[in-house]
Amino acid sequence: MSNFVHYNAAERIIRRYNLTGAGATAVSSLFSPAETTSASVGIFGVVFLAISVLSFARAAQRLFEQTWELKPLSVRNTRNGLWWILTLGGYAAVTTLLSALLGGGPLGLAALACGVLVTAAFLVWSGRILSAKRISRPDLLPFGVTGAVLTAAYSVGATIYMPRLFNTSVARYGVVGAVFAMLSALFAVMLALVASAALGREVRDELSRIRQGHRPSDHEVRRQWDRVVEQTRSRWRTAREQVSHRRIKDSNH
Repeated sequence: MSNFVHYNAAERIIRRYNLTGAGATAVSSLFSPAETTSASVGIFGVVFLAISVLSFARAAQRLFEQTWELKPLSVRNTRNGLWWILTLGGYAAVTTLLSALLGGGPLGLAALACGVLVTAAFLVWSGRILSAKRISRPDLLPFGVTGAVLTAAYSVGATIYMPRLFNTSVARYGVVGAVFAMLSALFAVMLALVASAALGREVRDELSRIRQGHRPSDHEVRRQWDRVVEQTRSRWRTAREQVSHRRIKDSNH
């Protein structure tokens, strides 16, 4: 059993991001079972994993409820959450199979092209089941398409950048640096999904207004565009200040 877990965790991450050298060694060490691991610790780990997965499903549920302004169902939607978790496992298996069969090309573009449709279908299904069918499939379609495209773009960028991030983090922090790198990858995926949900909702609302014959005035369009530009510039300035502060801090150390 431990060998199976080791393969599905360490080897999957190593192959997914084409890790080599210190990064691959750190990931293998991180997921290697300790020789003194007892049965009670193993059972505790399974229970903790189950709680974590259910919490993740609840967080995904809240994403759809807040984005589409639905009444929170909380634990009353647990059955749908469990069904979504099983579907998530099936989605992971399908994408792994596509990567194994078609991932031999540059950056795995063939697998990505096939995976876009699978990802879009899974995201639409996720919104449908986690919202307890309160959101229709047509309303979720812009979110599914946007999420699939952003996820594919992230996958290409991760294939290029993640090996460097793993090696740099491991060289600086040791084995725990692999944890930091994996958290960064997970954060990027979640950020893409949140952005996709927000953008998908806006696209759906805009399409609804177009079908109803509503059109904002030129002044309103210009005002909203100026606000978006100003927000983008503000966030860019904040990001530059944070990077500059971090560089100064690193140079002092």
